[in-house]
Amino acid sequence: MLTVEDVIRIFPEVEHISDQQMKEHVIRAWQGAMEMSECTDLETVKWTMAVPGLEDTLVQHTRKVTRMAKACACEHGGVNVDLVIAGALLHDVGKVLEYAQVDGQTVTSKTGKGLRHPVSGAGLAMKFDLPYELVHIIANHSKEGDFVTRIPEAILIHHVDFVDFDIAKALLAAKK
Repeated sequence: MLTVEDVIRIFPEVEHISDQQMKEHVIRAWQGAMEMSECTDLETVKWTMAVPGLEDTLVQHTRKVTRMAKACACEHGGVNVDLVIAGALLHDVGKVLEYAQVDGQTVTSKTGKGLRHPVSGAGLAMKFDLPYELVHIIANHSKEGDFVTRIPEAILIHHVDFVDFDIAKALLAAKK
């Protein structure tokens, strides 16, 4: 079981959330996700299987997106920084439901064959009574959000997530 201390060690950015209740939501969501997951080691779960050869982990990607999103939020102003940090930390929480770890490899889980991570992540967030805004960010950070009006914090997370994805793809392509 993932402890509070484990979540803080894995995602030290959670300590940048000033709202204690929001911080607890983030911690509980990761704990709940791992309890339901077929992944056994959060720190080795791959970030994406959409790009063969991309070796970044989910944790590395999540931390990078969180740091970039916080910097954007602080620079721009007008958005809730705690919500941005929490949303960034949780935007891909559904990946541990979409994926499984088998013989040390990350593979698509049975759940992942029918639900993409924004959907399973939003369901998880609702199960643990996270605020609507966090559910919204999780559900709409990817292409699923192209069909709704995103809140400003979700717009920020959406773009930062794709900045990391597109740069990672370009760097990988440049190595070939």
